[in-house]
Amino acid sequence: MTTPTMELHLQQRLAERREQSLYRHRRELGSAQDARIQLNGRTMLQFCSNDYLGHAGHPKLIEAMQAAAKDFGVGGGASHLICGHSSLHHELEERLAEFTGRERALLFSTGYMANLGLIAGLMQRGDHLLEDRLNHASLLDGGLLSGAKMQRFQHSDTADLERRLKKLPHTGQRLIAVDAVYSMDGDLAPLAEMADLARGHNAWLMADDAHGFGVLGERGAGTAEMLGLDTQQLPVLMATLGKALGSFGAFVAGSATLIESLIQFARPYIYTTAMPPAVAAATLASLDLLQSEGWRRQRLAEHIDFFRAEAKRLGLPLMASQTAIQPLMVNDDALALALSRELEARGVLVSAIRPPTVPLGTARLRITLSAAHSREDIEKLLTTLESACWDVAPQLLEFHS
Repeated sequence: MTTPTMELHLQQRLAERREQSLYRHRRELGSAQDARIQLNGRTMLQFCSNDYLGHAGHPKLIEAMQAAAKDFGVGGGASHLICGHSSLHHELEERLAEFTGRERALLFSTGYMANLGLIAGLMQRGDHLLEDRLNHASLLDGGLLSGAKMQRFQHSDTADLERRLKKLPHTGQRLIAVDAVYSMDGDLAPLAEMADLARGHNAWLMADDAHGFGVLGERGAGTAEMLGLDTQQLPVLMATLGKALGSFGAFVAGSATLIESLIQFARPYIYTTAMPPAVAAATLASLDLLQSEGWRRQRLAEHIDFFRAEAKRLGLPLMASQTAIQPLMVNDDALALALSRELEARGVLVSAIRPPTVPLGTARLRITLSAAHSREDIEKLLTTLESACWDVAPQLLEFHS
């Protein structure tokens, strides 16, 4: 038997993915992020963006970015440790540290790079890493890259986590790494209970708050603020800037010692060109909006409550989420794809999420709500969902007498 060429091998893999209803397609966006977008030449009412507060296309972010580009140009030019660390980067790090109640913060170009650099920078061979089974791929990949011995405990199961902590040998460092808000389920990690376990078993606790930062908490400072967790309880806090804040990049916040350690040991930080300074300027403008326009978080909360109440009335099978992420459980991959396509044909964009992004047998439509939506937009989503389900997947609806 001859070995297939690279081209043939890749064609076979692609064909398998198509047959399994797991093939992914890109769409061409022709407008700024908003409740309505131009997609492949059509106007679509969209419910799949992570722009939870409607900041991504806000005029103040655009103005700040344009003004900064005049002074700092477009590219970052070099890594932060060479000559790419601008005064705007520095100001943003100081603002983020103050806003999250931490000593210092460190910018990364993406959330994926932040998690890779963070875990691999802190953990080594001989150390012990415990991760939730539903953690984001970047957390899992960071664990694999670190060389530490990694265990994955049952989702948000503190009893399972405690059992595993008790069995660890008394050698090496210990890190518990979780999503604060799970991106595909929308539920929150039991961080307060995990903080108690970490303290009792001499472990560090890390939370990726990509989907909580900007949305949760009294001021929008995220899950840690909402739960009242300080640096001692949650020593490693990571969050992204491209979701609720509407810009780009990520940061890690914690003690001065933690941040200095990452500057020295986090390879994705050391060997990556700094984000454009103009992006940092836009993020600073977004932080100003976050602190002055609390009505956006209130409006989003009202949308979530209304959507869940109406979806329950219609019998739509939503998962138990109180955040802007509202997954509609379909289970079957082909059916999830068909329902997503039917919604798109009717002018409503909702992504079908299938394995390997979620576990086998848990395909769903990942509906995300935003302060940019109106009540009428939410009503349109609900009526379109109901009619599309009747036409494509009537088994999803509960029947009411």
